[in-house]
Amino acid sequence: MSEIVRCSDLSKRYGSITALSHIDFTLESGKIVGLLGPNGSGKTTLIKLLNGLLTPSSGEILIGGHKIGVETKKLVAYLPDTSYLNSWMTVKQIVAYFADFYEDFRTEAAYEMLERLSISPDQKLKTLSKGNKEKVCLILVMSRNAKLYILDEPIAGVDPAARDYVISTILNNYNPEATVIISTHLITDIEKILDEVIFLRNGSIVLQKTAEQIRTEHEKSVDELFREVFKW
Repeated sequence: MSEIVRCSDLSKRYGSITALSHIDFTLESGKIVGLLGPNGSGKTTLIKLLNGLLTPSSGEILIGGHKIGVETKKLVAYLPDTSYLNSWMTVKQIVAYFADFYEDFRTEAAYEMLERLSISPDQKLKTLSKGNKEKVCLILVMSRNAKLYILDEPIAGVDPAARDYVISTILNNYNPEATVIISTHLITDIEKILDEVIFLRNGSIVLQKTAEQIRTEHEKSVDELFREVFKW
């Protein structure tokens, strides 16, 4: 497998506050990775750095061998934790906008997912429930044929009954040669699909292992180990 992400001596400071401190890690393609940690651990900062929304204070990020910039934006599909779409637009208009903006956008896949959800393309976003708005956002991201998908709390805003749909949408629609990074607090809901996990605490990586290593070496589930590492 090829390397998709490399972070070398990566730090981010906001004035006197250090959000990330000299972190090093690599991720291979074809993996689903859980980015896990309590509030304030640095997850959001790392996600924004990977997406080029923030600039590192020091260190380097490479995605697909490229420094963060125009080339990496072509490789990364990002789902933020809050909706960023214009509520006055119809679902059809939003799909067309994404198709125009991203060369790798798969319009047919987007409409297939919308049909399975019984969401009419003619509906305006403002008429959808909060959960369906978030599903539309996920569909747009997963309709890209990206190399790296970064999903920030993709199941936080949907009810428990809909979480299986969200997880199956992720599993069935991402490029299997790509890597998916999922940041979430709902570990038990996604643990079954994780290949690897990264634990962040106070801006530092305290653990990076495969889910199988956690089960065999620690004889615990990912959620159990998380609770042990981050217990108060």
